Amino acid sequence: MPTSLVIVSDTHVPKRARALPPVLWDAIEAADLVIHAGDWVEVALLDELEARSARLVGVVGNNDGAELRARLPEVATAVVDGIRLAVVHETGQATGREQRMDVAFPDIDLLVFGHSHIPWDTVSPAGMRLLNPGSPTDRRRQPAGTFMTAIAADGRLRDLELVAVDPPRRG
Repeated sequence: MPTSLVIVSDTHVPKRARALPPVLWDAIEAADLVIHAGDWVEVALLDELEARSARLVGVVGNNDGAELRARLPEVATAVVDGIRLAVVHETGQATGREQRMDVAFPDIDLLVFGHSHIPWDTVSPAGMRLLNPGSPTDRRRQPAGTFMTAIAADGRLRDLELVAVDPPRRG
């Protein structure tokens, strides 16, 4: 049976926004699996995502403190409908990323990462898909905040969508 995914990173709650956008919460509550690639900032968001998600796979980011580091790994792996998935916060500079990740994650079909706040969707020379959902709360140089949705089914990722959101205000 297909698995619906929400892919998110760099939420930075409450530093960049007081809360996640309502459209993201709606997607989270409807998804079979939520993937978070780090930079939560405070543990309260992890608690809320755990409570509102059917299943959560997450990692710590460079802005996450000791309490989050005690609960989340730096690298998470899972098999989702035949897709070998890894999640990590940082992958380094964009130049050469695909080749470096092929070496670092030789047995992975899908690598989700964050850190840059810039959406990314490429395929490595070895055939690994690399996805960065951007940030729903801190768009930086992007036209809007973003997250991704997709379907995992029979070892394939399909219906990938980059969803643009207006980040909630911090104040």
